[in-house]
Amino acid sequence: MGKKHIILKTSDELIREREAVEAQVQKAGTITKSAARKTSNAQVHILASYNNVIISLSDENGNVLAWSSSGTLGFRGSKKATPFAASRVAEAVAEKGKTMGVIGVSVFVKGIGSGRESAIRSLASHGLDILSIHDVTPIPHNGPRPRKPRRV
Repeated sequence: MGKKHIILKTSDELIREREAVEAQVQKAGTITKSAARKTSNAQVHILASYNNVIISLSDENGNVLAWSSSGTLGFRGSKKATPFAASRVAEAVAEKGKTMGVIGVSVFVKGIGSGRESAIRSLASHGLDILSIHDVTPIPHNGPRPRKPRRV
């Protein structure tokens, strides 16, 4: 067994990392004028896996208006699947939606990651009215085929 190396970050490094994430959220909140479609109600699709959180904002027909993920905001490795990263992603999508005139959203949650609830709370706290919440996680009805019997 080798020695364990523990790398501690200084407070300056932590502050710089937080400022970088804040800058990415502000950058992700801006949209181009060509993408600005006016709609009052929209759909938010949250995919929360063990490794990442992806949130997309679409209109009633399912056409994607804006999206963001924890990787695009600068989170790396295991930090991408944290509830904090999910709340930051939801904040970025909510800012994009507000500039498009979105008021009410129907939320569709898929996956079993740790960022499900925090993403929904962050959407609500940033001024979007949540009309409904649906869990669309795929569930197997009969499961996989069983193993063949063992011959002795």
